[in-house]
Amino acid sequence: MHHPRYVLTSFGEFWGDRQGQVGMGANGRAGTPVYQRIQKSIRSQIEGGELKPGDTVASERELAKIHGVSLMTARHALGSLEQEGIVERRRGAGTFVAPPRIHFNKLMSYTEQMASRGLAAASKLIAAKIVEQEEEIAARLGLSAGSKMIKIERVRHADEPFALETCYLPAEKFPGLEREPLGRGSLFATLEDDYDIRLTYADEQVDATAAEGKVAQALHLPQGAPVMRIRQVIYGSNAKPVIYVIGFYRAERHSLFIRRFR
Repeated sequence: MHHPRYVLTSFGEFWGDRQGQVGMGANGRAGTPVYQRIQKSIRSQIEGGELKPGDTVASERELAKIHGVSLMTARHALGSLEQEGIVERRRGAGTFVAPPRIHFNKLMSYTEQMASRGLAAASKLIAAKIVEQEEEIAARLGLSAGSKMIKIERVRHADEPFALETCYLPAEKFPGLEREPLGRGSLFATLEDDYDIRLTYADEQVDATAAEGKVAQALHLPQGAPVMRIRQVIYGSNAKPVIYVIGFYRAERHSLFIRRFR
């Protein structure tokens, strides 16, 4: 995961040309900041297919020359794109278009998340069965200790494995769910369309951990590689728990965006 970079410079440098003049639009107001115009140019090349994942992006020096700005402004533009996961900078090698990342900034199914990044979602169903005697998980779903639950375990992937997710749901509430074709469709969509459940919000616990055993094998990672672990309790419209999810996500392909207020 990338750590934020903070760049201190003059107002004119980021907003104007090399002399610090602010660009003016037709309405007489200040135009788009120069560093954002650089970013827009790179985004357009990626979205238009001129630049693909793994392709080299123009260097800071080249961008500074093309756009008539200082190296500091070009560096700021690339640094912001790196924080967003759009490019990756490799020491001594240059800047490259990064593989698409999945951003966890809204409660969506994995299918919806992948689609938002222009990726086709696919799943490999590992298990879909009834389990019981899972006291801790039952408690998270507000169930009694011996309650039966449906356990759905899937590897989510596109060009490579992205995540290993295990979902638990009350068996009594979702009869027959374990027999649904969950390797081909969205669990959220199945619950909403077939069981008339409206999912509204989730409480999440996020931490970093190491890929071991089945997780490393499923995600094609070496033992001990960093992964993001997210544990979710997902609620329905009646504010009661519907799904408990334990997910392990490849750290280099996922970002968690948080907005904080004071």
